[in-house]
Amino acid sequence: MPRHVLITGASRGIGQAIARAFFEAGDNITTVDRRGVGPGFDDPRVQAVAGDVQSTDQVNAAFDAAEARFGPVEVLVANAGVVADGLLARGTEADFAKVVDTNLGGAWRSARRAGRSMAARRRGAIILIGSVVGAIGGIGQANYAAAKAGIVGLARAAARELGPRGVTANVIAPGFIETDMTAGLAERTRQAYLARIPAGRFGTAGDVAAAAVFVAGAPYVNGAVIPVDGGLGMGH
Repeated sequence: MPRHVLITGASRGIGQAIARAFFEAGDNITTVDRRGVGPGFDDPRVQAVAGDVQSTDQVNAAFDAAEARFGPVEVLVANAGVVADGLLARGTEADFAKVVDTNLGGAWRSARRAGRSMAARRRGAIILIGSVVGAIGGIGQANYAAAKAGIVGLARAAARELGPRGVTANVIAPGFIETDMTAGLAERTRQAYLARIPAGRFGTAGDVAAAAVFVAGAPYVNGAVIPVDGGLGMGH
């Protein structure tokens, strides 16, 4: 039976690849982003819903719209996120608040809404997209690292609360993934990262998507952080 998979931030990059992977696995897909533009491919098993993860009302409305068509959400992938890099000493409160409220607050709002119906039905999978930066830090990324580190605590609290009701909560922590966002980095920065990756290459969005599909179908994996980083974060 196809599952109903809801993915936030799926209009491009990692989220788009995750939507495609679950679609190819035979699932029904709802994508949620601020403009409701969807994952870039049309099919009766795919719907796009507008919603800003910074708003509880919009998150709840997006879930309501999603479930009206495909039924209860059985797999949540909370992927929506933003960056606002800058050195710690120069960072602004506005940038910190935006990054933390979108990346961590948005995941919390989405997991809270999904967890209610999953717990009532006694099954479901919550997957939060973290980052290797949440474990090893990153220069100029204090706000982003703080939010992604918080993702781990959020998932593990959810795992303990919802695990007895058949619901899993896990984190996938990508490393340096080739996306539009990372393509804009200076070549010197790219090469510095590459030198630290034992796999000898940057990851792809498909690498992350494969991990998401695996975790969604692994009911005894719970409260875990699954690195998809080529070994960049080993030991952390």
